[in-house]
Amino acid sequence: MMNMKLSPIFQAITVGAALMLAGAGCRHTPVNTTVVPGSGRQVIRPGMPNPNQDMGGGTRVRGGGGDNSGVNMNPIPPGPVPLGSGHEGWNANTEALAAQTIHFDYDKSAIRASEESKLNAVADYLRAHPTHAVRVDGNCDERGTEEYNRSLGERRALSGREYLIRQGIDPTRVDTETYGKDKPVANGHDESAWSQNRRDEFVVLTPPGQ
Repeated sequence: MMNMKLSPIFQAITVGAALMLAGAGCRHTPVNTTVVPGSGRQVIRPGMPNPNQDMGGGTRVRGGGGDNSGVNMNPIPPGPVPLGSGHEGWNANTEALAAQTIHFDYDKSAIRASEESKLNAVADYLRAHPTHAVRVDGNCDERGTEEYNRSLGERRALSGREYLIRQGIDPTRVDTETYGKDKPVANGHDESAWSQNRRDEFVVLTPPGQ
């Protein structure tokens, strides 16, 4: 009698165990997941790129406080880094447009309204000298990591380039380069110096022989 009464219980346990094993066999590690902000949950989006995967095509920077702090996941090597330079071997004149140097707010790459007249003057110069090109050199102040400031200098140089292109300048005539914090024009350690070092400089490029 005891065995007959327990048999249905054992049968139920056996069936439950089988269902649990079957369910476990269908599980797999989620891939390409997206964290839902504020929920602590991840939503699986099949076929979507993993946000933590380096897809190439640029430097990944995590952290903030440009001119201040940051961690670069793919460090840029020391020294000036050309960004799309297409005028190797051309003569470089750093004085012709020195008066048109523009400056930036702390940790910003947006063009100030007060600096637009200088960029307009650079565009006017290029229109008046159709055989010349220009290189926009992006710079930062001394604060922060070398890697982060290289990236910030790049964004500043690209902002200057994009402004000139919006003024009708042929994109092939505008190169960019970032120096990060490697080329200060003021060596102090206060805002008076830092504000001078957060800048774009415009270097005139002329063909060899001119």
